[in-house]
Amino acid sequence: MSTPTNSTPQVPVNRNTSSLVWLVAEREIGSKLRSKAFLISTGILLLVALAGVLIGGFSSKSPTPDAIAATSQTAKVVEALPNVKVTEVADRAAAERLVRDDEVTAAVLPGEGPTGVVILAKKDAPTSLVMSLSISPKVEILEPAATNSLVRYLVAIGFGVVFLMAASTFGATIAQSVVEEKQTRVVELLISAIPTRVLLAGKVLGNTILAMAQIVLLAAIAVIGLIVTGQNQLLAGIGAPVLWFAVFFLFGFILLASLYSGAAAMVSRQEDIGSTTMPLMMLVMAPYILVIVFNDNPLVMTILSYIPFSAPVAMPVRLFVGEAQWWEPLLSLALLLAACVGAILIGAKIYENSLLRMGARVKLGEALRG
Repeated sequence: MSTPTNSTPQVPVNRNTSSLVWLVAEREIGSKLRSKAFLISTGILLLVALAGVLIGGFSSKSPTPDAIAATSQTAKVVEALPNVKVTEVADRAAAERLVRDDEVTAAVLPGEGPTGVVILAKKDAPTSLVMSLSISPKVEILEPAATNSLVRYLVAIGFGVVFLMAASTFGATIAQSVVEEKQTRVVELLISAIPTRVLLAGKVLGNTILAMAQIVLLAAIAVIGLIVTGQNQLLAGIGAPVLWFAVFFLFGFILLASLYSGAAAMVSRQEDIGSTTMPLMMLVMAPYILVIVFNDNPLVMTILSYIPFSAPVAMPVRLFVGEAQWWEPLLSLALLLAACVGAILIGAKIYENSLLRMGARVKLGEALRG
């Protein structure tokens, strides 16, 4: 009669701590890479990111020039305007015929008044043409913006969405993994072979590697998209902020992953995960919402760049727009590291004290006291 075998890998107890942590991390990575749902969702995310970069890059390029008819007297004036294609005609009758036949958008002819020209259109005159030929006062900007407001907004959305998607996805994955192991009693076999904190460290490490791999792939896709669409100037300006974002994201994710693991260990059913992880989800949502809403408010962005949960998004945005001094990301990173250490200690204590407690939800105070 055959003896049933346990599918859970048996871990030799004589291994050192680092090898045990890596063994657990390999288990986490392998289980995710074997999941079709994970691979499909990652592929969709990368395709959406590529499409967004390409669409944004192509749409930001100069639109199709307007076909404008002009006589020899007004041709030089029209040729000096941006985004126009001039068709020279002999007289007003020829220009009117082209306008009526929709061969040109409008015509610029000699006329009276301050500008010395008149615009001839079929129904509505192009607003850009009217504005270009209007007499406007000279404008002097005392504090010119370092970047275009639309580009600033899009960069804030980009960093915010990437942080939100990766942190929430992998945070939820860690929580589900912890509760699943509690439900199936697999965790009892695991911690009989390895220390509880080693199991936690392996889970955090494995999911951190997967999350960082996604960040690297998204960064590569962004670079490819910007090169294809000819956005070399934007690419040159966003390189350093992207590197800083990767560094901040690494420690920000470790912070969240530690707290997600501890929060999930307090419950024993998948249905109860939301009750303990909802506060953490709010902390993940905060950077996405606040940085996008206040992306053009220097004071609020400065404050957000020093709060550990929003720094991974706010500081790279400030670096991109040139509002941060050289020492600010270093100080912000130091604060994030301190918060990360605190989160690891708290998450590990909750995880260790709650992992083997089945049934009703463990209260936070009890989990901290043990």
